[in-house]
Amino acid sequence: MAWVTGASRGMGADTAVELARAGFDVALTARDAGRLDAVAAEIVAAGGSAMPMATDLTDRTSMVAFADAATERFSRCDVVCNIGIRKGAGMRQRFLDTPLDEFAISYEADVIAAALLCQRAIPLMLAVGGGTVVNMSSASVVLEPPGTVDENGWSISFVAAKAGIDRFASILDVELGGQGIRAFNVEPGFVVHGEDVAATIARYPGVPVSPPEAIGRAIVWLVRSPDADRLRRKRVNLPGVTHRQGLLPGWGGPGTLYPAS
Repeated sequence: MAWVTGASRGMGADTAVELARAGFDVALTARDAGRLDAVAAEIVAAGGSAMPMATDLTDRTSMVAFADAATERFSRCDVVCNIGIRKGAGMRQRFLDTPLDEFAISYEADVIAAALLCQRAIPLMLAVGGGTVVNMSSASVVLEPPGTVDENGWSISFVAAKAGIDRFASILDVELGGQGIRAFNVEPGFVVHGEDVAATIARYPGVPVSPPEAIGRAIVWLVRSPDADRLRRKRVNLPGVTHRQGLLPGWGGPGTLYPAS
């Protein structure tokens, strides 16, 4: 049984559906109830049970309610995927234009919400002998921005929050790895949705753009394959895993179209 945040579209939705195809029931959450219901229908079509529940990552009461509802419905949690982020004004603001409250809200959504769900999910995992935590980081925490946020870089409120979640997996591995908890720190590279992929590849030649379909299958591989244990304590590039493991037949890797044309 899996919990997935940010599951209403893009890489979060793809991950939720791929987990269902791999045999997991899924509790999925995001803010858009209508989109969640659509993804839940895909999960059911893939053979899983779905519990869609709209929440707000910045509202702890909302996140507690999701964890409680998922626990009551399924009585266990084998996988938690913290994929959702807050896409607020801070994503587009330079440092001097960013209110301090924006830093706090970004941290609440991208770090505290993930910590809350991990603290709720891990005891359920320990009760059945173990489980897997997948936390979505970003390569921006180690890369120098090529420009400002209004050019081709990223905002400081975004990257500061991602730097926070970036350290979860190694700490969880040290503290709980011996009790069956597998924790992975992952990053998606440059993911673009739908018809925007071809346009983005053309706009940024040489940039390794990937479709959201490159994300979910890599996460399922991390969850299910013993070979993935060697990637614990590392920052795992998900499209790279998908390409190297041949998980998306017909895809030529980051920077190419899927389906191939």
